[in-house]
Amino acid sequence: MKTSLEIVVRPTEIDVNGHVNNAKYLEYLEWGREEWYEAGELHYDVLKALGVQTVTVNINISYRKEIRQGEKLTITTEPKSAGRSSFVLLQRVWNGQGELCADAEVTSVAMDVETRKSRPMPDELRKMFP
Repeated sequence: MKTSLEIVVRPTEIDVNGHVNNAKYLEYLEWGREEWYEAGELHYDVLKALGVQTVTVNINISYRKEIRQGEKLTITTEPKSAGRSSFVLLQRVWNGQGELCADAEVTSVAMDVETRKSRPMPDELRKMFP
């Protein structure tokens, strides 16, 4: 399943160089992942009821094109791969002209809510992967 989230860059996201601060891209990606979970009906409370939380353990991001205040962006999120307890999402940030501004592979791990250790992904999450 692939999701898309549209946002507009706000003044508070701009750094002294006049473009989006690099840390804000990570926030955009987080919003995109939340959209992905919600589209799959895996809200936080649903996962918690299954005894699992997901935690991000690695983000490999490439910044391709600067983004400026007021630009309309689309953040896409799609599954790439899944292991026993970890999974990788491919995320991209596009500007209004359809230009790729950033892309990232984000690795997350299913964590047991009680033991706080990795555990196998629940079937409800696994079904979201090809």
